[in-house]
Formats: sequence, C-alpha cells, structure tokens
Amino acid sequence: MLAGLLLIGVASLGLMGLGATSASAATATPTTKCVADATTGCIQGTIKQSNGDPAVGVKLTIAGGDAPETLTTDAAGKWGVAITVAGPYTVTLDTTTLPSGETLDPSVTNPATVTGGLGRNTGTIFKLSGSGGSSSGSTSAPTTGDTSAATGGSVTWERFLQQAASGIRLGLLLALASVGLSLIYGTTGLSNFAHGEQVTLGGLLAFVLANQLGLNLFLAAFLTVVVCAATGYFQDALIWKPLRKRGLPNTQLMIVTIGLSIALQYAFQFFIGAKTVRIDKANPVTVEIGPITLSVQSLWAMGIAVAVIILVGLFLLRSRIGRATRAVSDNPSLAAASGIDVDAIIRLVWTASAGLAGLAGVMLGLVLNGVNWQTGLQLLLLMFAAVTLGGLGTAFGALAGAMIIGMVVELTNLVLPGDFKYATALLILILVLLVRPQGIFGRRERIG
Repeated sequence: MLAGLLLIGVASLGLMGLGATSASAATATPTTKCVADATTGCIQGTIKQSNGDPAVGVKLTIAGGDAPETLTTDAAGKWGVAITVAGPYTVTLDTTTLPSGETLDPSVTNPATVTGGLGRNTGTIFKLSGSGGSSSGSTSAPTTGDTSAATGGSVTWERFLQQAASGIRLGLLLALASVGLSLIYGTTGLSNFAHGEQVTLGGLLAFVLANQLGLNLFLAAFLTVVVCAATGYFQDALIWKPLRKRGLPNTQLMIVTIGLSIALQYAFQFFIGAKTVRIDKANPVTVEIGPITLSVQSLWAMGIAVAVIILVGLFLLRSRIGRATRAVSDNPSLAAASGIDVDAIIRLVWTASAGLAGLAGVMLGLVLNGVNWQTGLQLLLLMFAAVTLGGLGTAFGALAGAMIIGMVVELTNLVLPGDFKYATALLILILVLLVRPQGIFGRRERIG
C-alpha cells in the first residue's frame, strides 16, 4: 500500500514544474494563434501569397457576437481571434492591404460567414491569385480544449501534425485513467462504470482547492491525488469487499457501479453546479514546435503522464507487490493458494487506480482549460474502448489501446466534424469485439 501511495505522490511532484514555469512562460514570445478551451472558441487561419510566401499585414474585420474586431496577419500570415459567444460571424478581408500583385481569387466570397462555436476552431479560406499562381490560406487546428478541426479546411500536412500531437496528448492522459480501470477488471473481474467520475472528482477537487481555498497549484494537485486515492481505498473497504464476501456476481456489482456513477454525477452538480470551471484561470501560454502549437500545460501534462506510466510499468514488472498484482490479475485462486493476500492486492489496486484517475482529472482540467460534472462521463467510452482494444485486465494493453484510441479520435477530425470524433471510439470497440474480442495483448479463453 505504501508503494502505491508513494508512486502516486511521486507523480504529483512533477506538477511543481507547472507552477514554476508560469512566470517564465509569461515571457515567451506571444503568438497570434487563438487557444480554444471550454469557454472560448477561435476563428483563425493562415493567408499565403500565390508563390507560397506568407501574406503579412493583411487586415481583417470579424463582426458578430462580441464587438467587431480588426486584426492583421503576422509574419507567418496567421490570424486569429477569440470568441466567447457561439453563433454566426462575418469575416471581411481588406483587399487594399494585400501584398503587391496579389488579389482575391474570384471563387472566394468576401465577406465570408462562418459559424463559431465554443471549445473548437472555425476557419475560412481566403485564396489569393497572382502572377505566380494561387495559394489558399489554410486554417489552423486547435491547440487545447476540444481539438476539433477547423470546419471547411482542407487536409494539410500542418493540420495532420497538429492533430497527431493532440492525439498523443489525449492518448497519454487517457492511459493514466485506463490503466487503473484495466487493473480493477483484471483483479476483480468488475467493469467499473463509476471510474469516469473518479476523473471528474480529480478535476473538480483541484478547482476547489486552487480557486475556492486559494492553495497554490502544486499543493492543490498533490492533495487532490491523495484524496482521490483515499476514496478508492474506502470504496473497496466499505462497498466492494463486503459485496464480494457475500458472493454477489459481477453483473450485480456492475449495476452498483452504474448507480454509483449516477449518484456522483448528481452530487457534482449539487455542490459545483453544471457550469464548466477552470483550475487555472490564467490565459494559457502556447509554444510552437514547427507547425505544432501546444500550451505549456499540455507539454507538462504529457511529460508527467509519460513519467507516471513508466513508474507504473516498473512497479508492475520489478517490485514484489507488482508481481503479486499481476499474479492476482492472471489467476486470483492460484495466487491465493500461493500465499498472496488477494484482498490486500485488490485494496491496493483500488487505491492506486483512483489516485491515477484523479491525476488524470487534474491534467485534463489543465489541458482542456475547464472541467465540469460530466467530463469523466464523456471519456468513459474512450476508456472502455482503450481497455477492450488493448486486452481486458492487462495494464500494458490499456496503455497501447489508449494511444491508438487517442490518435484515431483526433485524426478523425481531419475528415469529419468534431462532434463525430467520439463515435469513432464506439466503432473501434465494435470492430474489436467482432474480430479480436481478447484485444491486442489479451489471450483466448474457453467459455462454458
């Protein structure tokens, strides 16, 4: 048990760097790219000359929703504006500010009307024509928040790399929560439908500690992980162990987890409300790595997730308790006959899984720049898809499945609207069950 809590505590220490970099990140070179989050949407794009060079200093006026705003393209030809009201917007390009020899292509509608939404990017293409040919201004993919692709934009190499980076980020954070879900199934055979609420609890607890109680971000995150781990411990002690001792089948226990999930959702709404809240209210600072733009919080979250996943892997492979955990996951009866305290291992798994889910909630709250009562519920399908794809009950399978699901979900936005991205996880889940029900790392078992 001490090893499990120590593992979770070490993971939280990485968040110190997140608070420490806030001051230094503020001195980073500002970008004109808008960052979409739970309360903000973006209208943005890139305008290039017909020869491929950026169109610098082109003026655009965006009207609708908020007060009209005039902006100019930067040295890379990029432009972007943040919106806080969803609805139609009119984007007007001042043709008198176009570079010499460039004109709008006759096929372009100017002004253009776009429908902006919160938590996603929306863009429009202004195609320029000149003596050297033609080029279109491509829209930029979102950097944080709902990573939906800009509507109406073509598939470009820049958008592909941006969505791939977002997929890696989603996969890593999804893996933090999915590993615990897989271990719970492996050691108890229980599909925990309340696991998503553990993720929500982590994000909302961090919000309360950091904003309502005024604690610094590091301390709030550390206490959040500890409290979430404690909830896992007491869940098993007060609910799941007594029910296991009564010999209840896993189907009935699964129904209990569904009821617990609903009860927790209403509890979150009662105490926090249905609104989206932000753990860190400071505006995110972005970092550009070639064509990829990510927030500082995203980079730290990805780094911490990698470190924690490595520690979990080493714990399962190298430590005595880790080997005992894998033994219980493989065959609880044989593990008990070998002298392993199965109940103690299951208690440790519940504790560590809840702590990892809480850490994932904190990270998601920072990356998405917002968390609400149904954040975990929205991710539950992705977590089950990742666990099923990797192999039920296998921690490393959950990691591989989470990375695949994260990449597929985000890359889907290149060809489909953002609202459809979660449906791809359901499609993958169905295909896996039809083709390889045991998953990537699972093994065939005889039924009946």
